[in-house]
Amino acid sequence: MNKLLPIAIFGICSWGCTVTSGGSGAGGSSSSSGGGTGSGGATATGGQSTSGGSGGGNASGGATGSGGATGSGGATGSGGVTSSGGQAGSGGKGGASSAGGGTGLGGATASGGATGSGGATAAGGATGTGGSTVPAKLPCDILADDGGPCVVAHSTVRRLLSTYTGPLYQVRVGGSNAGTGGTLTDIKFDADGFADGAAQDTACGTSACSISIIYDQSGKGNHLSHTLAGGSADPNPTLESDAKALPVKIAGHSVYGVHIHGDPNGNGYRNNKPNGTATGDNAETEFAVLSGDYFNGGCCFDYGNMETNTHDNGEGTMEAIYFGNCTIWGRGAGSGPWVMGDLENGLWAGDKSPAPTNASLPSNLKYITAVLKGDKAGANHWAIKNGNAQTGGLTKAFDGVRPSSRYNPMRKEGAIALGTGGDNSNGAQGNFFEGIMTAAFSSDAADDAVQANIISVYGK
Repeated sequence: MNKLLPIAIFGICSWGCTVTSGGSGAGGSSSSSGGGTGSGGATATGGQSTSGGSGGGNASGGATGSGGATGSGGATGSGGVTSSGGQAGSGGKGGASSAGGGTGLGGATASGGATGSGGATAAGGATGTGGSTVPAKLPCDILADDGGPCVVAHSTVRRLLSTYTGPLYQVRVGGSNAGTGGTLTDIKFDADGFADGAAQDTACGTSACSISIIYDQSGKGNHLSHTLAGGSADPNPTLESDAKALPVKIAGHSVYGVHIHGDPNGNGYRNNKPNGTATGDNAETEFAVLSGDYFNGGCCFDYGNMETNTHDNGEGTMEAIYFGNCTIWGRGAGSGPWVMGDLENGLWAGDKSPAPTNASLPSNLKYITAVLKGDKAGANHWAIKNGNAQTGGLTKAFDGVRPSSRYNPMRKEGAIALGTGGDNSNGAQGNFFEGIMTAAFSSDAADDAVQANIISVYGK
C-alpha cells in the first residue's frame, strides 16, 4: 500500500488511531475409547460369555466368542467363535477393537479359535492397540485435498503440513535486529507439531533475540526474512521482530508469535523472489491467524501477495490480507476493525466503500481467522471471510466483483510479505501466528475445514 497518500492526510489517521493492546485440537488427538484393553474372554471355557473388554466400546465381547461385537471401532470380529478347545481363556482377547479402531486381535491365542479380523479401521484410529494416533489433517493437507496445495506456509507456532519435517523459524541471538551478527539457531517442532518454545528460551537466554527467518513449510522455499532497503514508501530496511515479545500458550504449548509494532523503526518480513505463487489474474487463497485485539489505523498490517520490487506498481499489483481500522482508502460497516483486501492503492472491504456486508469485528477477540481469495483469471470475482479463531464458523464478509476496472484484470506479482504494505509502508501494528497461500480458489467446504482445524488448536 502506498504510504505517500496517508502523509497528506496524516491528521485523519496519524498511523495509529484506535490502537488497542493485546497479544487449540491438535493435529491428531487420540480416540478416548481407543485404548482400553479388553478383558475379553477371561477364563472362558470354550468361548462362554465374557465381559468382552472395554476396549471395544462396551462390546459384549465374548458372548459366544463374538470377539467384541464392537463400538464404532470395528466390525464384529469372528475371533473366538465358540472357540473349540478354548479352555482357560482361549476364547481370546476378543474386544480389543477400540473406537479408534485398528484391527482387533479377536481370539488371538485360542487353539480352536479363528483369528478375528476384529474390525475395519475407524476414522479416528491408528492400530487399535489403544495408544497410537493418526493426526487430524492440517490446513495445507486440507487445501491439497481440495485441489490447491499450499505454495506458502509460515508459522512460529506449529506445523501446517503433515509431511513437513524442517524447522519453523530461526532466531538471531545477540546480534542486531537489522539483520547482522549474532548466533543463529533454528527452532523446530515437537512430537505434537508445536514449536519448541523451550528451545527458543534456551537459545535466547537473557540476550537480545530476534526472528531472523520464518521458514516456508510448503516445500517451495518461500522463506521470509526482514525487508531489505529500497521500498518506495520507506527506503530503509525493516527490522527483525523481537523473538521474545509475544509469548503465548496455545493448546497447552508455550510458543511465540510474531509481533509487528510499526513505526518508529518498523519491522516486517518479505520474499521478493517467490516460487509458485499466483501472478497476474490467476487464482489464489490466503489464510492468516492474527491477534484480534492488537491493531491500529496505520498502513499496512498485511500478509500476502505483493510487488517483487517493494514499490507501488499500481492498482491490482497486490492481493494481501489486511487487518486493522484504517479508513484512508476504504472501509466496511461500523468503525472497524475489519479484514480487508490490500489490492494496492486501496484497502477494500468489498467492491465499494463503505462495504455494507463487511461488518466490524469485535475489538477484543484474542485470535481471528482472516481469509482472502481471488478467483480464476477472467472471473472478476473475489471474496473476504473472517471469524473467531477460537470458536464458530467463518463469516463471508464479501463475495462479489472487483472494486473497479483498475483491479480487473489483476496484475499480481507474487512476492510475499508480512507486516508491511507492498511498497514497505510500515506504520501499522499487529500480531501474526500463522499464514498460508495457495495458487487456487478454495471451496467453501475446504475453508470451513481449515477453520475447524484452527479452532481445534487456538480454541484450547
